Amino acid sequence: MPRVPGQIDLAKTEAILDAAVEVIGERGLAAPMEAIAKRAGVSKQTVYNHYGSKAELMRALMQRRVERVTAPLRGQDAVDNPTAALEAYARSLLETVITNKSYSMMRVVMMGAGEMPDVAQEVYEAGPLSARRQLAAFLKTETELGRMNVEDCDQAAEFFSGMIMGQSQMRSLLRLPSDKTPEQFGRFAREAAERFMRAYAP
Repeated sequence: MPRVPGQIDLAKTEAILDAAVEVIGERGLAAPMEAIAKRAGVSKQTVYNHYGSKAELMRALMQRRVERVTAPLRGQDAVDNPTAALEAYARSLLETVITNKSYSMMRVVMMGAGEMPDVAQEVYEAGPLSARRQLAAFLKTETELGRMNVEDCDQAAEFFSGMIMGQSQMRSLLRLPSDKTPEQFGRFAREAAERFMRAYAP
């Protein structure tokens, strides 16, 4: 069965974003859009039709990543079981740290921030800042429901994110191998969620 136009457009969008992660990770922020288009199997004009600038493309990349990372906070049972939701969110964060492809792009953004500050700003706002805001909104909902007692949700979200990322993020940025197994990451995520819930118990 042939795909409808909307499905084709979505497929092209995903192909462009996947190609951008690879090409920018390999060649840096200065990588030409033409190279991204070639890797995605589309025309250069198609890339520009989707994203008018490198900054817009980077924002879309980060929005896609944040959408995946924060998915546990939007699950059907997330509000009713905040400990499990926070544990799943922590696991999701850690997966981005131990996935080298994800952080290869972050490294080149950091290296090119001086020459392309507008792109760096887009990455920060659509990435880390957006994820923390979504976590803060989740904590606010849990507080309103009486399951938690968080006075400053933005600050608490920053605490939790920092607790999870910590040295694992630094190791990844430095291209050092992970010092934890997947099982250890899982236990770490669970304990972090449980300790956080105890700290903000009503």
